[in-house]
Amino acid sequence: MSNIFLNLDNPVFLSIIERFGLNLVFLFLLLRVVYYRFSRKENYLFGFFLMGIVIFFIGAMLKIVAMEFQMAIGLFAIFTILNLRTISFDVKNMAYLFAVIAISVLNALDLRGKFPFMGVVIFNIMIIGSAFILESLLTRKKKYSTHPIIYDNLEMLKSQNKEALIANVAEMTGLDVKKVDIQSVNYKERTAVLDIYYKS
Repeated sequence: MSNIFLNLDNPVFLSIIERFGLNLVFLFLLLRVVYYRFSRKENYLFGFFLMGIVIFFIGAMLKIVAMEFQMAIGLFAIFTILNLRTISFDVKNMAYLFAVIAISVLNALDLRGKFPFMGVVIFNIMIIGSAFILESLLTRKKKYSTHPIIYDNLEMLKSQNKEALIANVAEMTGLDVKKVDIQSVNYKERTAVLDIYYKS
């Protein structure tokens, strides 16, 4: 019993650790190099990283506990739906969330002898490369820089105050604000997160 408990030389354990290292590398490339570079949204980085790590270990243990892969996908879908019901996600952040899930599940699979290791690496690179190319193409079309701020005057968020809101945010930030989008509203704390678009 003690030998099993302390046996860290087990090839299955070592394989999981190797794949975990690979997963961290590709999560870093996707989230820190691509996502943060184009979005500058630090508040999502922690959640995306931790979700990717947790999903990887759950996926890596599925073969050991003999859980069906379809059931695992169902669990991930349930967790994702529950998560999305609690926060306001735009389409881009949702796409990155599913990319994190896809990369973590892909790297969690033990495909030794069934699929070439370089194939898994190439799939990871293709996902990250696609995100980078799409972000680059969209960024070229952007006229303005964007940045999230916390705003505490909910009365100004009414549709009829649109121009006054832009003027107020421009005065607060000292930036040439051209557009304001409401990302989320916390009615309990009477604050809102706004994405402001300005000429840099």
